[in-house]
Order: sequence, then C-alpha cells, then structure tokens
Amino acid sequence: MPEGKKVRVTQVASGLGRKPGQQATLIGLGLNKIRRTRELEDTPSVRGMIRKVAHLVKVEELS
Repeated sequence: MPEGKKVRVTQVASGLGRKPGQQATLIGLGLNKIRRTRELEDTPSVRGMIRKVAHLVKVEELS
C-alpha cells in the first residue's frame, strides 16, 4: 500500500440493535452517529474493521 493513503468512512445506518461486536467496531472507527465521517489510514486492520460493519458505512478512497 502506498504511504499515506487514506479512506473516508461515513456511517449511514444505526448501530442500535446490532451485535455488540459491531457496535464496538463502529466506536473503534470513531463513528457512533449517522452521517459522522472519519478519514482513516488505509491499513489492513482498518480494512478488516470496515468489512465487519460494511452494511452500516460508506467508504470512499482518498488519494
């Protein structure tokens, strides 16, 4: 992966009523309210967290 590559992650659905692990993953990504956005480093660990809550977030690649 290129140095300094980032992804923009936006929460589009609520974590309420989801499995506790999914709620914790949203908080780990810095998300806990709908439409909250974070720009994160594109690392394998962040990608794994995004995959776990892919149905609750929207992901955009940043250059």
